[in-house]
Amino acid sequence: MQELIQSQKIVDDERKQVILEILADKYCKQILHSTLEKPKSAMEISNEKKIPISTVYRRLQTLYDAKLLAISGSINQDGKKYFLYKSKVKSISLKCDLEVTTVEFVPNKSHSD
Repeated sequence: MQELIQSQKIVDDERKQVILEILADKYCKQILHSTLEKPKSAMEISNEKKIPISTVYRRLQTLYDAKLLAISGSINQDGKKYFLYKSKVKSISLKCDLEVTTVEFVPNKSHSD
């Protein structure tokens, strides 16, 4: 049985601008790709993608603020808190002509809100 892919259109111009800026940032795209299949910690993302940890944290905040990333927390055996990050989008597409920019995204089905 074929699964219907449900995309969501972004209509708010300010949100469109934020998404376009994120798509122009190579680190944001790498983080979204890295966290597509399973949640990862900032350190895992940093090591896997060879991105400085401070840059990872800044981009994680940007992606979270843009509602493209989910954060879940836990406490490890040492009693320390740690967070895992997971992409909320599977893909983002855009269409641009000189008058209108259309931005749509496909939610990451392996992510549950």
